Amino acid sequence: MSRTLSPTVRRRRLARVLRGLREKAGLTLEKASKQADLPRATLGKLETADLKRVRLTDLDSLARLYEVDDKTRLAMHQLAKDAEQRGWWSKYKDVFGPGSLPDFEAEASVIRTYEAQVIPGLLQTRAYARAVFTGTNAFAEDEIQRHVDARMERQHILSHAYPPEYAAIIDEAALRRPAGGARAMQEQLHYLTELATRRHVMIHALPFAAGMHAANLGGFMIMDFPEDADPAIAYSETPTSILFVEEEEEIRRHDAMWREALNASLTVAQSIDFIKEVAASLESDQ
Repeated sequence: MSRTLSPTVRRRRLARVLRGLREKAGLTLEKASKQADLPRATLGKLETADLKRVRLTDLDSLARLYEVDDKTRLAMHQLAKDAEQRGWWSKYKDVFGPGSLPDFEAEASVIRTYEAQVIPGLLQTRAYARAVFTGTNAFAEDEIQRHVDARMERQHILSHAYPPEYAAIIDEAALRRPAGGARAMQEQLHYLTELATRRHVMIHALPFAAGMHAANLGGFMIMDFPEDADPAIAYSETPTSILFVEEEEEIRRHDAMWREALNASLTVAQSIDFIKEVAASLESDQ
C-alpha cells in the first residue's frame, strides 16, 4: 500500500517556503502584499497555512516579486495542488475533526508515543477499540462503530510499503486494565507481541517497578517528518480538546520526557516476555 499525501503537511510546507522567501527579500508582510498586489489578509493566511484553496496566480505574483526560478515556482504550484487532495480521513470528519491526527501521521517518518491508560490507537485490535469507545459512555452504537472503523483504517500506515518507524512506550497500567473481557484483552496482548516482531515497530513496557518517571503527566505523541522543511510535531489530547505543538522548546521538552521514559522502560525483548506474562495471567479469568 502506497503512502498518502497529507494536505495539511503540504500546506504548512508551502507556508514556510513563502515566509522564508519574503524574509530573505527583506520585506514586511505589508510591503510584500502591496508589491505583489495581494490583500494582506490573503498573504498572511498563505504564510500561516490557513488558506484552504491557494490560487496559482497568487503564487506566480509572489514568485515574480521574490525573483524565484521556474523550478521553485513549479514546486510551489505542486505543493498547492497537493494541499487540495483529500485524504481517506476526510470521510471521517465527524470522528477526527479539522487538522486531524491522521493528516499528520500520513507523512510522518517516525512516530513515538507514550500511553498510560490505554493501548495506543495504532496498536489496538478491533475488539479492544470497541471496548474503549463503549467504556466512555459518550457514544451511541452507530457512533461507536464509526470510531472503531476509523481507528482500524488509521492503522494502515503501519502496513505501507514504506511505513514510519513506530516506537511505543506502554505503561503497565494500560497492559493490565481489562477491556472487553479477558478473552478480548488476551487477544490484544498477543497482538502486541506479534507487532513487536516487525522491523519498524518497537514496543516498550513501562512496569510499575520503574516508579515515578518523566512522563507521569499523561500520554502524548511526537511525529518527525522526512523533509527538513517540516518540523516535528507533538500531539496530546484530553476528553474535550486536542493540542498540536511545534515550537522548538516544546518539542525538546516532549523529546526529553519520552527519552527518559524510554530509559525507565524494558527493552523490546524484555517487553515481549512481560506482555506474555500479563496475557498468561488472564487465563484463569476466561
